Amino acid sequence: MQVLKFGGSSVANAINISKVAEIVKDKSTATKTIVVVSALGGITDTLLLCSSLAAKGDETYKQKLQEAEQRHLQTVKELIPITQQSSVLSWVKTTCNEIEDICNGIFLLGELSERTKDRIVSYGELLSSQIIAAKLKAELGACEWVDARQIITTNSNFGSASVDFAVTNKKIADYFKASKANLFILPGFISADANGIGTTLGRGGSDYTAAILAGALNADVLEIWTDVSGMMTADPRIVKNVKIIPQISYQEAMELSHFGAKVIYPPTIQPVMSKGIPVWVKNTFAPQDAGTVIQQDATQNGTSIRGISSINKVALLMLEGSGMVGIPGFSKRLFEALASKKINVIIITQSSSEHSICVGVDEANGDEAKKAIDDTFAYEIETKKVNPLIVEKEVSIIALVGDNMKSHPGISGKMFGTLGRNGVNVRVIAQGSSERNISAVISVHDVKKAINVLHEEFFETVYKEVHLFIAGVGNVGSKLVAQLAHQHKYLLDNLRLKINIAGLANSKKMLFNNDGIDLNNWKELLDAGEPMNMASFVQTIQSKNLRNSIFADVTANEEVATYYDQLLQKSISVVACNKIACSSSYGYYKKLKNLATEFNTSFLFETNVGASLPIIGTLNDLLRSGDKVNKIEAVLSGTLNFVFNNYDGTKSFASVVKQAQDEGYTEPDPRLDLSGKDVMRKIMILVRESGEQIEMDDITNNTFMPAECMTGSVADFYKSMEKNEAHFKKIYDAAVKDDSKLKFVAKYENGKASVGLQHITPQQDLYHLYGKDNVVLFFTDRYKDQPLVVKGAGAGAEVTASGVFADIIRASRA
Repeated sequence: MQVLKFGGSSVANAINISKVAEIVKDKSTATKTIVVVSALGGITDTLLLCSSLAAKGDETYKQKLQEAEQRHLQTVKELIPITQQSSVLSWVKTTCNEIEDICNGIFLLGELSERTKDRIVSYGELLSSQIIAAKLKAELGACEWVDARQIITTNSNFGSASVDFAVTNKKIADYFKASKANLFILPGFISADANGIGTTLGRGGSDYTAAILAGALNADVLEIWTDVSGMMTADPRIVKNVKIIPQISYQEAMELSHFGAKVIYPPTIQPVMSKGIPVWVKNTFAPQDAGTVIQQDATQNGTSIRGISSINKVALLMLEGSGMVGIPGFSKRLFEALASKKINVIIITQSSSEHSICVGVDEANGDEAKKAIDDTFAYEIETKKVNPLIVEKEVSIIALVGDNMKSHPGISGKMFGTLGRNGVNVRVIAQGSSERNISAVISVHDVKKAINVLHEEFFETVYKEVHLFIAGVGNVGSKLVAQLAHQHKYLLDNLRLKINIAGLANSKKMLFNNDGIDLNNWKELLDAGEPMNMASFVQTIQSKNLRNSIFADVTANEEVATYYDQLLQKSISVVACNKIACSSSYGYYKKLKNLATEFNTSFLFETNVGASLPIIGTLNDLLRSGDKVNKIEAVLSGTLNFVFNNYDGTKSFASVVKQAQDEGYTEPDPRLDLSGKDVMRKIMILVRESGEQIEMDDITNNTFMPAECMTGSVADFYKSMEKNEAHFKKIYDAAVKDDSKLKFVAKYENGKASVGLQHITPQQDLYHLYGKDNVVLFFTDRYKDQPLVVKGAGAGAEVTASGVFADIIRASRA
């Protein structure tokens, strides 16, 4: 004996029903088979809508009923041979007339009872089962239609009736024992009370019907045929890389279905679990797929978690007050108030102090629940012993489910750590005594991100997916995009890291794509993007709320830097090539560092000093290991080092500076480099990272540039330098006379910082520095006589982009 159940998507139309017929033909050759079917997809909702419209006096219900009738008639014409259609079409027409008559009565009375509603919706399954029975008779020659109302007996709780199993099991056993047929078809969902009045088993009740039959008949197997190839590790509409669960225990399946897994109706498991009947979840549209088997014991799947699920549209009810402490009966009265209104409780948690209790209910019942509870505790509220009930809406419950969680310490820590790193605030936590389920209440707006990061943490053995948003795609930014594209396969293969560029922006346009912008033609796509507005760019990043989000600032723009705090507060990591934030006021710099710590995210800016040289990282490592920085000497401008390494008086100083700009070594405005202001920023950042509080005004700038060169436009700047060539030649000649090289040196010692041009002799550490190289000398408690030296290329688009890239990888792996 086997029971097969086909859901609404499986019987949505004639094409799908034909697939069902093929499966039934194949399955029914081996053993006695019972087929349970739902209404045609969407019909139950249509019938409920029509009855509701009729009760409101809205005559549009007639048109909708007519459309439903035509759909059923058309299904018959497409499924049944013409010679056998007449009786089926006539029966469908008569049944649809009955539905219309009932709706007409509702329209005249202007009221709709739960009993009448049950009567209306029952027609969906009655129609579909008769049509499918006719199809099977036409193809197989024999198929017995059974009215489920005659064999499933319930109480009179219309809308969601409870089954009388003692009576029902006997009726089922007697009926099928007496029948000689080998193939049966029944309407799911519907039943009747002891007086023969129609009832229903609740939405999704067709699964339950099949399970009731399987349990009563001790069937060998129950198969639930749907539109997916089994139960999955998460909702495939939310998570792209879901996995089929090959095996799952009855208890795990019940937990997952309770917390929103739509594949199977929660009560389905109960009738078959006590009998040890396996339940298969199969795909009507891919019958060859293995599917999922639900049974008493399921083998390990390599992780202690079996699946992740969620319930949306939940309302949190919070009752608290000092008058609750140590007083028995508060919880009892709370639950009695909810039970009196037939409001189901989804989640419960209570503080150990007994000062508060919190429950979750369906959001639609939130207002009714508040009134009932406030009425129950009216005296306590009036006497200030208890506060009026607080109702918080727009929250959801997410749940990790797995039988083996109890034997694996650290699951909760891993779950909440993952959520915290992605800025998901947990409102309520609950765990059953079986340790089979860990539930958390979060904002409904965080559900997609939360489920994705948890799935990635517990199930992804392939890669971690990062969503990157880049502001600035000029010289350095475009090189960064090229490097990301080039290294895409390497990151997947070696670091299990997939970096999707989900957003790009330049000064004119911005572009977004949650699945990743096509890097083969990103320039054309960006040109066709929407107008750039930094506030909108940041707001869009925040509203997308994507997991593992990183913002990379590859601009030199002051406005962009003002948005870092907003991003960090949403647990969005910030990677800054832009020096402005870290060299702005100490208060803002410190605020950003603190926000990164508070919101468990990354604020990285290695390229602020020395392009991709590991200067800041090395400094941080020194301090973390307990060392103390006493003195810093550095050449921090690749531009100025290039200029003074190439200027020998044979060609003008201005032409050498122009060469440096053309080769991409300077800031967009070269005066930032030549004035020493850029070096001041860099030494200030290093001093701050050493643990000292310092502002730009605290740094002495011994500039070598004539004041007149620093006014006007960039073009004026170059003209003025040509005019002052004698000044630069004099500086160079003085160094040559002193057997020295010119280096623009930054220095910090004894709480004081300065920058300026110096004569460096061959005996000094800074002498052998060529091209665009930078060097930093750290004199610390451990490195007293011989400093720790970091040296290398300190300018250039490629190396700077690689430094930003390295910070992105660090943030990704944090």
